[in-house]
Amino acid sequence: MKTPYFYLLIFVTVIFSQVNPEIGLRDRTPHVYAFINARIVVSPGNEIQQGTIVVRDQKIVEIGKNVGIPKDARILDMTGKTIYPGFIDMYVETPIAKPVVKSAYPHWNSRVHPETTPTLANLKDEDADALRKAGFTTALLVPEKGIFRGNGQLVNLGDEKNNALTGSVSSQWIAFEHGSWADETYPNSLLGTIALIRQSFFDANWYGEALNAWINYPAENPKPQTDDALQTLATHLSGNSPFVFKVDDDINALRALKLSTQFDLPPWMAGSGYEYRRIDEIAQSSPFIILPLNFPAAPDVTAEEYAIDVSLRDLRHWDIAPDNPRILDEHEISFALTSAKLKDRSRFKKNVLHSVYRGLDKDKALSSLTVIPAKQLGVHHILGTLESGKYANLLVTDGDYFDEGTKILSVWVEGHEFVQDDTGNKVSVQGAWIGALAESQWTYKFSLSETNGTYSGSVNHDTTKVSLDKLKYEPPFVFFSFQGEELPGLDKGIYRYSGINIDGNITGTLIAPDGTPSRMTLVSEVSDEEQKEQTKSDFPPKSNLKTRYPEGAFGLDGPPETYDDVIIENATIWTSSDSGILENASIWIKNGKFYKVGQNINAPRSAEIIDARGKTITPGLIDCHSHTALHAVNEGTQSITSEVRIKDVINPNDIAIYRELAGGLTMANLFHGSANAIGGQNAVVKLKWGQTADEMIYQNAPEGIKFALGENVKQSNWGDNYTTRYPQTRMGVDQIIRDGFSAAREYQQKWEEYTALSKREQKKIAPPRTDLELDALSEILKGQRLVHCHSYRQDEILNLMRIAEDFDFRIRTFQHILEGYKVADAMSKHGAGGSTFSDWWAYKFEVYDAIPYNAALMHEQGVLVSINSDSNELARRMNLEAAKAVKYGNVSKEDALKMVTLYPAQQLKIDQWVGSIEPGKDADFVIWSGDPLSVYTKCEQTWIDGMNYFDLDKDLEMRRRDAEERQTLIQKVLITPDKNGENGHEWRAPNYLEHSCGTEVGR
Repeated sequence: MKTPYFYLLIFVTVIFSQVNPEIGLRDRTPHVYAFINARIVVSPGNEIQQGTIVVRDQKIVEIGKNVGIPKDARILDMTGKTIYPGFIDMYVETPIAKPVVKSAYPHWNSRVHPETTPTLANLKDEDADALRKAGFTTALLVPEKGIFRGNGQLVNLGDEKNNALTGSVSSQWIAFEHGSWADETYPNSLLGTIALIRQSFFDANWYGEALNAWINYPAENPKPQTDDALQTLATHLSGNSPFVFKVDDDINALRALKLSTQFDLPPWMAGSGYEYRRIDEIAQSSPFIILPLNFPAAPDVTAEEYAIDVSLRDLRHWDIAPDNPRILDEHEISFALTSAKLKDRSRFKKNVLHSVYRGLDKDKALSSLTVIPAKQLGVHHILGTLESGKYANLLVTDGDYFDEGTKILSVWVEGHEFVQDDTGNKVSVQGAWIGALAESQWTYKFSLSETNGTYSGSVNHDTTKVSLDKLKYEPPFVFFSFQGEELPGLDKGIYRYSGINIDGNITGTLIAPDGTPSRMTLVSEVSDEEQKEQTKSDFPPKSNLKTRYPEGAFGLDGPPETYDDVIIENATIWTSSDSGILENASIWIKNGKFYKVGQNINAPRSAEIIDARGKTITPGLIDCHSHTALHAVNEGTQSITSEVRIKDVINPNDIAIYRELAGGLTMANLFHGSANAIGGQNAVVKLKWGQTADEMIYQNAPEGIKFALGENVKQSNWGDNYTTRYPQTRMGVDQIIRDGFSAAREYQQKWEEYTALSKREQKKIAPPRTDLELDALSEILKGQRLVHCHSYRQDEILNLMRIAEDFDFRIRTFQHILEGYKVADAMSKHGAGGSTFSDWWAYKFEVYDAIPYNAALMHEQGVLVSINSDSNELARRMNLEAAKAVKYGNVSKEDALKMVTLYPAQQLKIDQWVGSIEPGKDADFVIWSGDPLSVYTKCEQTWIDGMNYFDLDKDLEMRRRDAEERQTLIQKVLITPDKNGENGHEWRAPNYLEHSCGTEVGR
């Protein structure tokens, strides 16, 4: 039973909901509407024909087939119209010039502001209007800038600026945003962005623990410094609410999913349209994706001079992209469609239809705009379907939404109409029509035309033609009159016709001169050619392409073929082991490992046999200093950036991987650049073309890190605008490194003291804050992370070894080390290796003393020496770089080859698995046409883990394949009707050589 207090609440709400003073008469018009005779799509797959919806104020109060119409309702006849639930866009970026509430205690990094929340007031009026025109009645507003950007705010797209919907699922939005090389504020690279995201999550978890410890045990704990950002993140994490990662491609999607897994977050993403490229890997995480329909424009290939700038990867993406929603659905990935990333939202409907044309189920498409977003946002009880009690958010069309010719006539938001097409059912009446009188054998041809808004026409039978008088078209109504006496079956006098243009026919009544009414329907007479033209789609023919790995030229249809057994016979084998060079020998490879090496090997019948007569086999080449396949190289804003990780920014799609395989390279040590005294963590990879970044990383390799000395670190060669970052001198480099390790020792001590406490004591005290920068430095002190240092001058080389000895660790390798020949004895004593250029010198002042005999002289002093590339281009011929050690210093040919096989493996502490051809080691090897140190020799095959990743003959086949496919796609582009592009802007060839890191500081 409702109490009087309940009715008082209703009374107060009604009377006092208006707080502004009324000017003039008060509007007491009831906000009650009855939509009758409509095709109502209640939810996907659930329709009511000739149904009624009653709306009172903001809500639907009744819906069905036989619904009573309230006396105070305004009746709207929806004959010929369809009503859908209003669409929900889950991703609308919103500019926020100033936060609604400025944080009193902001985060130290200006790109971290999760406490920010947009409102409808932040959304531009033209953007709100464009959303409504596309059929959206509700939107999740998202701050458009930052790394931790802020909360999403769900709003109905009405006129009220405070239309926030309470009770929806809270979502935090994250983007891989960073500055450019010219920016001095952290982060200026993708490396730093990912590290900052990880550190912020650790900080938020720690902040929550520290705050609780202070509240519960104030005597034992200091109050943590107030930080609104960390407080927001901690609260959000504790509620298991989604963090939505905005991603721009398939590689960033995998990065986002890794972060979600690491921090146990619901895997939500604002997608990119490139998901199909790594669909299997993405599907493994069962993510929820807010999916854009930003299909690319048709590239300009009208002239060969233009076409040459269009890569095969771009052509393939143009062809495959509209299949992306269907592919996600086939892999059972839940998604909601969004108009985000469309320059022109008026193309949204066309792109939805294009997806359906490409095989996306219509009901699935509708669900992804209504039911799915409503459920994901926790508002399915008020949005997403047309049911009693839900908001009156309606989408009204003049037909089936999924028909190309259907228009959106209006949307209703909370019971208020926003007209989108004020022409109503203004379908053209121009053309030829056939009219038949009911209960009569006579038919007549009508011809209607329009010129500058004035209509004219005629009615014909055989050769008789009579003009139509007073022809008017007031959509959807058609009126005209004509003299009937000359037409068979009609009487003398004037006939009057009144009809309504619905569903392509004009249905009405013809009044005879004596007042007798007769039903007459005019049916459009369409010629065969006109019918073909009307049904012709603007969409290009469906794609028959299959995804390649990676996409583009030289992409593979799948992983290389695997073999249980492979026998290579009759080869000259340079083993890079104590066995030396074997003539006319064989190798048995079993399950990806070298099984037997030597003469007289009996092959199993099932083995794959390769006759290598006249060929030479060597271990796969290893480059100990590379920046291949990276989306960022330097985080150059700080002198110590040990928290950043190269493995976070590997780009497995880099064509340099394939080119280096063609030169016999199988492994590379991927380094951070040399912009910092202590840079980022390195990654050792196998060049597994077509695999993901994670699959490329060699798990057996110990962790490492890049240090640097000299001009790059103190910014002496950066230009006059870079003179403020400490250090600016070599003395400062010494001090910043020492300071970092001193801090790491203190950090270790704090953790040791905490872990020494009993579990009972630990419950009362907040743990030390996890510091990713100091974690990496602590691992060096513990001997768990190898140090590789960019270096040139002998004085700095000696000084760093002394620093290392002061802190009781060793330098594993000095990189470049062009003055290593001067201090080789000290390096040998310290235990440091040298990874050097073969013959580089004079490219900057601190390398003027470099000599090409450097590798040989260090080798003579017992230093473990490798020769590296530091260059995507040079890494294609590491065998010839090794050969220079023979010319400059008379190093034996076997030892020269070891400088790019066994010795770099030893420097990286992976020689028990790779670097030589010995039983039990990974089957990484190269088949050469001759002497591997000869300029006339070609790499014919490159194998990794017993799989063929490069084959000279297959390379030629792929070149022919790609050339044919390219021309086929160009022809398809040329015949495509829609040249403007699905994303509403002109295509521009992207520069795939651009790195997000900006200028590389590496040498």
